[in-house]
Amino acid sequence: MPLSTPLLQVNQLQIEFATQQGLIRAVDTISFQLQKGETLAIVGESGSGKSVTGLSLMQLIQTPPGQITGGTALFNSPQFGSVDVLSLPEKQMQKIRGNEISIIFQEPQSSLNPVISCGKQVAEALLIHLPISKEEAYARTVALLDKVKLPRPEKIFHSYPHQLSGGQKQRVMIAMAMACQPSLLIADEPTTALDVTVQAEILKLLNQLRLEQEMAMLFISHDLGVVSEIADRILVMYQGKMVEEGTVVDIFTNPKHPYTKALLSCRPSLKKKVQVLPVVSDFMEVDDLGQVREKPVKVPHLIGLAVEKTTNEVLFSQNQQPETLLPQPLLQVKDLYVDYTISRGFIFKEKEYIQAVKGVSFDVFPGETVAIVGESGCGKTTLGRTLLRLIEPTAGQILFNGADWTKLEPEDLRKWRKDFQMVFQDPYASLNPYMRIGEAIMEPMQVHRLFISKRERKQRALELLETVGLLPEHFHRYPQEFSGGQLQRICIARALVLEPTCIICDEVVSALDVSVQAQVLNLLNRLKREFNLTILFITHDLAVAKFMADRLLVMQAGHIVEQGPAEQIFSQPRQVYTKALLEAVPTGELEDILTAQQKRKAYKASIDE
Repeated sequence: MPLSTPLLQVNQLQIEFATQQGLIRAVDTISFQLQKGETLAIVGESGSGKSVTGLSLMQLIQTPPGQITGGTALFNSPQFGSVDVLSLPEKQMQKIRGNEISIIFQEPQSSLNPVISCGKQVAEALLIHLPISKEEAYARTVALLDKVKLPRPEKIFHSYPHQLSGGQKQRVMIAMAMACQPSLLIADEPTTALDVTVQAEILKLLNQLRLEQEMAMLFISHDLGVVSEIADRILVMYQGKMVEEGTVVDIFTNPKHPYTKALLSCRPSLKKKVQVLPVVSDFMEVDDLGQVREKPVKVPHLIGLAVEKTTNEVLFSQNQQPETLLPQPLLQVKDLYVDYTISRGFIFKEKEYIQAVKGVSFDVFPGETVAIVGESGCGKTTLGRTLLRLIEPTAGQILFNGADWTKLEPEDLRKWRKDFQMVFQDPYASLNPYMRIGEAIMEPMQVHRLFISKRERKQRALELLETVGLLPEHFHRYPQEFSGGQLQRICIARALVLEPTCIICDEVVSALDVSVQAQVLNLLNRLKREFNLTILFITHDLAVAKFMADRLLVMQAGHIVEQGPAEQIFSQPRQVYTKALLEAVPTGELEDILTAQQKRKAYKASIDE
C-alpha cells in the first residue's frame, strides 16, 4: 500500500441516538485519517463520542436507538480493497470484523463469556476466520496466550474468566483481538481501572504487537497521560465534535483549544503539587447555543505551572517521631491478620487458605489523610473493610477512639460505626436502584435515630446535597438518572450525614474522567477542612495519592512494605517495589514522551534487522 494512501479515512461521520428528550447527536461530523502502522489516540470525557466512533467502525452500534446518519469510513482492506465499513452488508462485515479490524473493549469481565474457557473464546476467532483444524487453533491460541505474556498459557487456556485477575483478562482480550493479525486494532479504554504497573505492561505489550505486525491502532482514552507514551497523534473530542488534532508533542507542548488545556491540567502530577486541581470550567464556558468561549487564565497552575502547596502545618506530614510530638492516634491497627478460606471443585471440594492481610500495624492521627497504595490483590481494600469489620479479622487489634473494635458486640459495633464511615469504589453498586437518592441519604439518620422528624432529616439531606455540589431537585431522582461523578458525590453525602470523624475512601475516583476526578478530589479536601475529617484514602493511582495524602502506606502481598510522610516517599522511596510503582506512572512530561518515541524507533529497527 502506498504510504500516501491512509489505511482508514473517516469523512464527516455523524451518529445520533433517539432518547425521550429527542435526537442526541453523539458524533458531529468528524473527519480523520489513520496510516498503516500508526497509533492515533482519541481522547475526551465520557459522553464526548469517542467510544461511539470506535464502535461505528465495527458496525457495533445498537440500532435502535443509535443510527449512523452521515459520513463514510473508507478502509483499505487487504482482502476486499477499499470499502466503506459503515455501509457494508452484514455478511461482508462479518468477514472483516474480528479479522481485519479487531477491538479490545474497556471491561474484559463483561466482554468475556463466563461459562466458556478463555482459550476456547480466543480459538473461536481463529476457527471462524481461518481454514484451520481445532488442533491447529489450540496450538495457535496457546502461542498467542504466551505472546501476550500470560503465565502457564496451557492452564490459562482451560481457565474461566472469573479465575483470572483484571490484568490477565485484559491480556486474554488482547490475544483474541490479535488472533487473526488485524490491520487495524481499536483499543477502547483498555487500561481503565488497572494498576499502574499492569497498565504499563499492557501499554508496552500493545506497542510491541503493533510494531511487530505493522498494525494501525485507534487508542481511545479519557486520560492524556496514558496516551502520551503510546500515541503518534492525538485527536481531542468534546461533546461529539473534534476540537483539536496534532502530534503528541504538539498537543502536550502547545495545546490550542481550552478543553485540551483543561484535560492536560486536571490530572494530578507526580512532579508538581498544587493546592487545588483545576477543572474544565476554569478554562472555558459554553453558552446556550453550545459555543465554547475560553476564559482568561488568572491562576498560574491553570496554564500548566505548579503552585507549590504551602508548608503543611499539621505535624504528622513531616514529623519523624510521632510518638513524642503528635496527639493520640484516632485509629491504631496492631498486628492485623485476615485469612480467607476458598472452596474449589463441585464434588470433591478442596479448601485453599489465603492470607490477604499479614501482620499490618499503623496509626492514623486526627485530621490527617493517609493513603494506602498498592496493586490489585495486595490487600488494601480487604484492610479497609476489615477496619470497619465488614470483614472479620483473624487476629490483631483495631482501636478506634480507644475502643477495641475486634471485641465489640454487633449492637455496640453498629453504634460506633456512626463515627467511622466508608465510601465504596462503585457508586452504582452502593445505592439501591429502587430508592430515591434523598431516601438513601436519610436512611442512615433513621437507623441511628438522628433528628426527631422526617422533615428535619430531609432538610439535613438537602443541605448535604448542596454541600457536595448537587441541586435540591436531585433529592427525588433515582441513581440511574445520574452520572458516575454525581453518584460518587451522593455516596460522599450519605457518608457525611452521620457526621463521622473518619471516613475510608476506597478507589473513589478510579473509574472517573480526569476532570470529574479533579472535582471529587477537590470536594474531599474541602469537606475534610469543613467537617474536620480524618481520611483513609485507598488507591492504586500514585499521582492521586500524592495530591491527597499527608502520609503514605505502601502495601505488597498483604504486608506494609513502606510507610512515612508522602513527600518523603515520593522523593526518596526506599523499597524496590515503591520505586517500581512510581516508575510505572505515565507522567506526560515532554522528556518522557521523547524517550518513549526513541524506544519505539529502536524496537522497530531491531525488528527490521
